[in-house]
Amino acid sequence: MTRLSGFKRARRGASLTAALHVSNGDATDLPGTGLAPRLIYWRDVLHEGPVPDVEPEELRRIRAAFLTGADADDRAEGARMFAERDRTLAGNRDGEYVLWFEADLYDQLQIIEILSRLAGLGVPAERITLICIGEHPGIARFGGLGELTAAQLRALPGTNARIRLTPAALDLATRAWAAFRAPAPDGLGAVAAHRSAELRFLGEAFDRLSREYPSTRDGLSLTERRVLAAVAGGATEAGTAFVRAAARETRPYLGDSWCYAMMERLARAPVPLLDAEPAGRPVDRGTELRLTKAGERVLAGAADHVALNGLDRWIGGVHLHGHDVPWRWDEGTERIVPAPEPIGASAPAS
Repeated sequence: MTRLSGFKRARRGASLTAALHVSNGDATDLPGTGLAPRLIYWRDVLHEGPVPDVEPEELRRIRAAFLTGADADDRAEGARMFAERDRTLAGNRDGEYVLWFEADLYDQLQIIEILSRLAGLGVPAERITLICIGEHPGIARFGGLGELTAAQLRALPGTNARIRLTPAALDLATRAWAAFRAPAPDGLGAVAAHRSAELRFLGEAFDRLSREYPSTRDGLSLTERRVLAAVAGGATEAGTAFVRAAARETRPYLGDSWCYAMMERLARAPVPLLDAEPAGRPVDRGTELRLTKAGERVLAGAADHVALNGLDRWIGGVHLHGHDVPWRWDEGTERIVPAPEPIGASAPAS
């Protein structure tokens, strides 16, 4: 990363301390840098649950209800956290903003939501600074800003990780946020194919998001297939299966609790793909897993998970529901396509 002169660092450091800083969570020691006296956190896992195209107040209600229902509201903040966050962001509309984020899908969706909000507030792009990295010297597999010390974080604004945004970046973020929240996935491919020097990880993130659509091959999302493959490969405990599936991701993608919830859905489906023991208890890291006969057939591409079990899942503004969902991920063309006729709708249940 290119470094700035001492004079420029001092001048830019002064402007940083006057800005409103926004980051993805308090695991990152931004307070310790001394650069962020005003700081808010954007706590929302937007690639899980409904994110429809509705007004901000309604979206806050929907997201708070989803996180609470999924036992993911760790601080019991509910809608109050969303309202306070949005109020603080809007209250600074005449000032500067500094966004601290990472390359993974979780963060990229937060970035486009924030930038779309700022564009809607009329904040000029030149008053928005983005600090976003996907790697760091000395860290072989970079997991996020939370791995960095306060000193390492403080050094980032003096490198080319810091970008002053342009109107083109705000326009791209606004279009990407609209595409993500649309009731059909028609706009995801264009964002995935776009290459931006400012939002340089956005295309990669939307490509990963698109692979969560059920595959034309077996009706599985990429995450589901990686979990089943891990179990088939000898990961007999849920914690081990999660670690092995996560290791195949280019970027951090899914937290363990969300992955265990997905495993539980596979185990409690009408035609289970996983056998989870002990039965009758939520899947956690110690749960013993094995593939059912149906799971083996689906993983081999001889049966289709959606045809067998149906689907009830939101991806942004798209609600995939029932046994005949209208869109699939085509691995051959690497794009979302209209769903073909389902295959292999019958399979042994265990």
